[in-house]
Amino acid sequence: MKLKLFTYFAFFIIISNNTNATNEPKWGAKGHRVVGEIASKYLKNKTKKAIKKILNRESLAFTSTFADEIKSDRRYDAFYTWHYINMPMDADYDATKRNPKGDLVSGIEQCISVIKSKTSSNEDKAFYLKLLIHLIGDLHQPLHIGLAEDKGGNDFKVQWFYKDSNLHKVWDTEMIEHYGMSYSELADNASYLPKETIKNIQKGTIIDWVNQTHKLTKEIYNNVSPNANLKYSYSYQNFNTVRSQLQIAGIRLAKILNTLF
Repeated sequence: MKLKLFTYFAFFIIISNNTNATNEPKWGAKGHRVVGEIASKYLKNKTKKAIKKILNRESLAFTSTFADEIKSDRRYDAFYTWHYINMPMDADYDATKRNPKGDLVSGIEQCISVIKSKTSSNEDKAFYLKLLIHLIGDLHQPLHIGLAEDKGGNDFKVQWFYKDSNLHKVWDTEMIEHYGMSYSELADNASYLPKETIKNIQKGTIIDWVNQTHKLTKEIYNNVSPNANLKYSYSYQNFNTVRSQLQIAGIRLAKILNTLF
């Protein structure tokens, strides 16, 4: 990675060892690929051509996991906090104390800024486009808009079919993996939505979307007890919410990309 990438976010360049990090950030890889695949179905032809050129023909689904993959490289530590927001249960984003290292909102805004800039190199645009694809997915995972005190549900201990787990992991990966479909099958079987519904989903700002997701966060916390053994009934009651959030994320990602290109 060229050093010039870091000129875009000098404010965030103070590196930590992540011991104070609060959320382990991701939908699982499969969830992010679902978001990317759904988004690709709503792109305009002009947008598809532009993205294909920037990403060297790699798909949205393929690049959707890039932002998690680079976490193993310490050169990218400054991006870590971009994956989540710590929000008190009864607060909205505007009333929440900002993380000085950045959060999902500032990270998404920075990605959009770099992609839109006429002075950005193709390399920089590709890098930040990959981040943007991922972060829009993260925004719609309710535990990414979670509580600092339990690290976005990572310290909220539960069992998943009698095995030790945590609330964040259940929503990130375990319900999705338990369902047994590939990312393309999940994307292909997303709910049919009329055009008016799609338009309504795409309305609003990034902050509006954060606040909407946070309402789900509250519902999740209010409907599970620490150390509960979550099994078939929990997945039955909640997996449609997972599917809906993945679909909404994909539709909104497409809206942003169509606006950018």
